[in-house]
Amino acid sequence: MPTSTDTPGASRAEYGRRINRVLDYIDRHLDTPLELAQLADVANFSRFHFHRIFAAWMGETVGDYARRRRLEVAAFRLSCGTGGTVLDIALGTGFGSGEAFARAFKLKFGCTPSAWRQGTPERLAQQAAALGARKFTMHSNLDQVLGKPDQAHGRGPGEDDGSHPAQGANSMEVQVIDLPAVRVAYQRRIGPYGPGIGAFWRDTMAPWMQSHGLMEQPCYGVGLDDPVLTPADKCRYDACVVVPDSFQAGGQAAIAALPGGRYAVARFKGQPAAIADAWMTLTRDWLPSSGLQCDERPCFERFDAVSALDPASGEFSCDICIPVRAL
Repeated sequence: MPTSTDTPGASRAEYGRRINRVLDYIDRHLDTPLELAQLADVANFSRFHFHRIFAAWMGETVGDYARRRRLEVAAFRLSCGTGGTVLDIALGTGFGSGEAFARAFKLKFGCTPSAWRQGTPERLAQQAAALGARKFTMHSNLDQVLGKPDQAHGRGPGEDDGSHPAQGANSMEVQVIDLPAVRVAYQRRIGPYGPGIGAFWRDTMAPWMQSHGLMEQPCYGVGLDDPVLTPADKCRYDACVVVPDSFQAGGQAAIAALPGGRYAVARFKGQPAAIADAWMTLTRDWLPSSGLQCDERPCFERFDAVSALDPASGEFSCDICIPVRAL
């Protein structure tokens, strides 16, 4: 009898799920030594061949990936003003000493960890102008992204023609509330944020959701990396849909939990092209004056697949959610 991985597409999906388990495991254990044999077991790959498989799939070795993630997470923690010392952050991301951390950090980012922390306000101001290229925007016509398979589609996600005025960014009300954790099925895309994300929803996620009767469930778009820190071709994005406890993922999808807790939540309603401005307003203007700061849980956009886009006005509605904690 044929198995679920008898076809090339199913086999590749299985490889993707296993590699994703390793990526998630590494992120959860950056402060501990990572052994190849242990990671191979997480992926259920041969210990002898795992290193070669990982490098071929990811375009970098396990060691290079872990080192990059440790430095990216350290840079994020320094920027967030976590209150820890540079040594605390070094040890918390798996470096054996402050000296080793400082050398590796300067080699990657061109400055010392202390200088990076001190330069955060200026760096954020410079980055705000380019926020439209960052992870937070899905852009484009969500009726086409999550529409019916037989529905003809026009412009692809991120291919907005620029004719829409930026609306909604400055009129949003922000609530700081507790959100519950949610169980989701997700498919992951690795590559540059932007137009490819919308195409991923339309061509990959939406057909899978429809085939499993999930089109009425809430959706989440989760950018796991900051493209200011992470090379564009290494950025991870999860297209997620809420599933019940009894749901068993299959095919390309895997199951995960989005963490609950305190979030700043702003309801966005406007032309899709304006959502980047909305994220910029929240992160540049609202957050610094709120008495709060981001923590290390992921930011996301939450929306309903069926009603996110008003076909008459072209307006897109979603909740922009930023995980926060006290300064």
